[in-house]
Amino acid sequence: MTAAVVTVSDGVAAGVREDRSGRALVEALHDLGFAIVHRSVVPDEVDRIEAALRAVVPVARLVVTTGGTGFGPRDVTPEATRRVVEREAPGLFHLMLARGVDSTPMAALTRGVVGTVGTTLVVNLPGSPRGATENLAALAPVLDHVLDLLAGHTEHR
Repeated sequence: MTAAVVTVSDGVAAGVREDRSGRALVEALHDLGFAIVHRSVVPDEVDRIEAALRAVVPVARLVVTTGGTGFGPRDVTPEATRRVVEREAPGLFHLMLARGVDSTPMAALTRGVVGTVGTTLVVNLPGSPRGATENLAALAPVLDHVLDLLAGHTEHR
């Protein structure tokens, strides 16, 4: 299974902040058995985020973003993601949200999108290392099945 990590952050893109959440996601994805085929950083700009997603969708079965999902004026990751995904998967987003609010009420402030492009699943995760990895962990029990379904393996287990 292949995965890509796209960090969305003005500070990381400018080199003034460390990409802690991207690094944490790479480790978590490795632990889940994914091979990381791409990792990048883009500033909080809709066109740049959209281009980054379109570039990695053909090479990864799972694309996760970290950052840009809050209420700040430059938090535009969900808007960029909606330009790319063909079908949204609100149930997967709600699963992450439900698990997140068990950890902190601040999780309710996330505006992420989960959706599909062909056989690829795209997931917006929060920008904090803890939030990003906890949200990914919430999806972990269903990821294999989701990716199987996207690949056309629709028989029931």
